[in-house]
Amino acid sequence: MIVGYVRVSSIEQNEARQLVTMEKYNVEKLFKEKISAKDVNRPALKNLLEYVREGDVVVVHDFSRLARSTKDLLNIVEQLQDKDVNLISSKENIDSSKPVGKLMMTMIGAINEFERTNLLERQMEGIIIAKQKGKYKGSKKIVIENFEEYYNKYMRRELNKGQMAEELNISRPTLNRIIKEYKVGAKAEL
Repeated sequence: MIVGYVRVSSIEQNEARQLVTMEKYNVEKLFKEKISAKDVNRPALKNLLEYVREGDVVVVHDFSRLARSTKDLLNIVEQLQDKDVNLISSKENIDSSKPVGKLMMTMIGAINEFERTNLLERQMEGIIIAKQKGKYKGSKKIVIENFEEYYNKYMRRELNKGQMAEELNISRPTLNRIIKEYKVGAKAEL
């Protein structure tokens, strides 16, 4: 499915130029909002990120519609990549399904991975210190017996991630980890 995202910062601003881009790419489902991109706490953006599935394409007029900060853009791109969703930015002429677009997304991903590695390194240092002080015990692995049933409902858009996490009584980050592990396991079985 081709999904579009249109955002302007205020009610006075016009979204016509972005809507032309959506028509150009034959967008089938559109998420629109009039809100600042100072952070990623935007209802339509959150709904889009929950809605898209593997194989979908997200179209934006330009990257500034998705995010104003590099960090936020990197996080959004990573979420889309984790779901195997392609991204097209018309103004920057980037299509992550094409070689140059893949290269650009890889570079964005590499920067994000570098940032994440540094964060995890600092986190591990903190855990080691906490363990030495007897303040860290770790967490138990969560196993969901009939996860394939929930995953299939999610892929058919019968459930979104928020609903699935609530039904399974787990957090969204835990659900994301379980989905990632499930997909790796499913690919290994092929």
